Amino acid sequence: MSSSPPARKHRHAEIIRDLGARIVTSELAPGERLPHESEMLATYGVSRPVLREALRVLGAKGLVHAKPKVGSVVRPRAEWHLLDPDVLGWMVGAELSTGLFEDLFAVRLIIEPAAAALAATAASSDELEAIESAFSKMSRARSRRDRLAPDLEFHVRIARATHNDLLAHLCQMLSKALGESIKVSSRRLDRESQSLPRHRAILDALRARDPEAARVASFAQVEGARDDFLDVLGDR
Repeated sequence: MSSSPPARKHRHAEIIRDLGARIVTSELAPGERLPHESEMLATYGVSRPVLREALRVLGAKGLVHAKPKVGSVVRPRAEWHLLDPDVLGWMVGAELSTGLFEDLFAVRLIIEPAAAALAATAASSDELEAIESAFSKMSRARSRRDRLAPDLEFHVRIARATHNDLLAHLCQMLSKALGESIKVSSRRLDRESQSLPRHRAILDALRARDPEAARVASFAQVEGARDDFLDVLGDR
């Protein structure tokens, strides 16, 4: 009896992941009706409340909506909550070589230089030390896998150091896609010889409390990351 709630939660999450991934890959296209409830109950082997709870979650993510006498229908892509971590994660998994990452880098070029400039004046001494600590972890990492977490931490710490909760939250929501882009760009053999100095330039500007230098260094880092990413995809 005690294992029932975890099992229900697991099945609930499985349905959300499966249907969500099928929607973002257009296996279930916008305007298309999801399979009949009875069919999904048989497919997933769950109760009606579990299925309906999963559909409510997908509805809250902007992926589906219920139509009377019709059932659940896939909503247009323009209505999806693209910054929802699950939705973004499913899209990342499905669209590695598409325009999604071009959009991501365009957004990063807008947000990150501004965040770095703001952090240069707003960051506390402790926050600057946390950013430097993340950079040190990047420098000491011996593999691409080990370098990913501190790289993400470096950017997230800068966003938090702006003391702008909305900006920090936005950067946190983008971290899933950012992580995937870093995984790809890190495949470039000479990346670290260029990436670490670019990150160091941001850190130096923050330490100097120089907003303009931080903005320029951050812009150069994102542009460099984009070039690394595109170079790797061009080699595939």
